Amino acid sequence: MRILVVTPWFPTAESAASGVFVQREVEALTTRHEVTVLHLDWQRGTALDPSSRGGYRYRHVPLSRANPLAYRAARRIVTEIAQSHDVTHTHALTGLVPWLAGRPSGGRPWVHSEHWSGITAPETLRAPDRLALRVLGRRLRSADAVIAESSRLANGIRRFRASPIDVVPCVVDAVTPVERPRGPGLRLVAVGSLIARKGPMLAVDALAELVSRGVPAELTWVGAGPLATAVSERAREMDVGDRLRLAGALDAAGVTQELQAASLFILPTQGDNFCVVVAEALVNGRPVVSGAATGAVDYAAPAVSRFVEPQTGAAYADAVEDLARATASLGADEIAATVAGRFDRVRVADELSRIYMRVAG
Repeated sequence: MRILVVTPWFPTAESAASGVFVQREVEALTTRHEVTVLHLDWQRGTALDPSSRGGYRYRHVPLSRANPLAYRAARRIVTEIAQSHDVTHTHALTGLVPWLAGRPSGGRPWVHSEHWSGITAPETLRAPDRLALRVLGRRLRSADAVIAESSRLANGIRRFRASPIDVVPCVVDAVTPVERPRGPGLRLVAVGSLIARKGPMLAVDALAELVSRGVPAELTWVGAGPLATAVSERAREMDVGDRLRLAGALDAAGVTQELQAASLFILPTQGDNFCVVVAEALVNGRPVVSGAATGAVDYAAPAVSRFVEPQTGAAYADAVEDLARATASLGADEIAATVAGRFDRVRVADELSRIYMRVAG
């Protein structure tokens, strides 16, 4: 089939990690279908070198949110290209702004994949974003199929859509697990933007609590963001500044390297729909401690995970100590085996193909 993927999120030269989960899904689809990616880039980034793309056609369209004519241009471009494709597959609610009325696919089948954490954690949104959620959420009623990446997100979408919702996980590639470092200390790693929703302050609080209990712990946080200075100051105030390392934003290889150097993954998230980094930690054979407001509860086995309800440093420290004891005898291969095949490209491509066939009749 000919599939048109329309997305506001896709890797660019400025942000190689932006929309990488969409890119992986597209690469999986190319084994089954003829795929065209139309990147409606409202951030107006620089398209990646064509040599970095394989198996699919790509068109980069930089647009400005401040220009009303940009929305008309987006509608025209998508409608024109959709006519030569069997299914139009849009991504992200915020990408539907040009279609406050009508369908991106015109009269052809339309599938939509949702990812926005604002649907499941509206309390984290600013007033303009809450308004956008109310207005755009209604558009999900019109799609022939809506896909969520977790049951948590599917439940959030049901506020807007009564029709069935498909759940298809993100693609997370398998790796060869490396054994965890052994020793008396705990090497914790977190991956995420340094923003309030990811809980970096709570991670520092947990680190300080562990140290106060006599646990020789250290924490590496991978990711950049506006709270970087505040997080460093918090660590110094709690006398663990020398045990915190802010690694900044890293590429996929860098993230894997940090996961492999750690003994346990921690992310005090206040709201995630799938949480790719938790899946990556498990694939790498690392047990995970996370905030309970996450779609990772779908796939993280109780034997290798703890999901924390009370949002305090002490509660996260308790979970870390408990999980470290419970998994002390487990090898990295055993931990990775708990999610074996769950996020495989073949499996994701198969599930999406069944949805395309269904909506295309």
